[in-house]
Amino acid sequence: MSAHLQREIDNLKRHILALSAEVENDVRNAVRAVELRDPALADAVVNRESHVNAMEVDVEEECLKILALYQPVAADLRYIVAVLKINQDLERIGDLAVHIAERGAFLCQQPRIEMPFRLGEMGDRVQAMLKKVLDAFVNLNEKSAREVCADDRAVDDLNRATMDMVKDAIMRDPRQFEALLQVLHIARHLERIADHATNIAEDLIYMIDGRIVRHTPEVSDRPPAGDARRP
Repeated sequence: MSAHLQREIDNLKRHILALSAEVENDVRNAVRAVELRDPALADAVVNRESHVNAMEVDVEEECLKILALYQPVAADLRYIVAVLKINQDLERIGDLAVHIAERGAFLCQQPRIEMPFRLGEMGDRVQAMLKKVLDAFVNLNEKSAREVCADDRAVDDLNRATMDMVKDAIMRDPRQFEALLQVLHIARHLERIADHATNIAEDLIYMIDGRIVRHTPEVSDRPPAGDARRP
């Protein structure tokens, strides 16, 4: 690898890690805004969306520049391709954090509802998955990436349990329909973040050993959940 290419890849790594930190922080604050009924915190997450989008564009442009100027091969090429894909997933996780914050802001304007749902547990698990996969990316830890893939099923189960609880709550008190509908949407957004974290883990495995492992039972036996790469 030429010294120039190495410098460009090092710079790219700094930028994708900076984006990772921003997105992880936005998810954390969005979940806290819901838990604490904090409209100011929710608004702060929403107002940062354009900043995260701009960072995502910068990373993509850097990847394309490196591909055009240096035509990397082998491990370097895998790294650039994986970063391009991870970059997209991070941007979409950022979008989902904004959606959660928006739902949280709406709930702040409604009478407090009892939430015997597993939303808090979902939030904790999803944040743990995101942290683990981003740490795995920093450390190129394939074992942790595979653990993230396996963790996705538990989040899917929590999402289904939350859906059932919300339906029961609506049946008991239809007057809370609007607020409970926001809870349902938040659970769905969390589940989607877990899907994107799993995508990142799969791309990380590709980056490390060059194998495409999407849809293979050796990584995860999770059922198909649609195209999580779509916003």
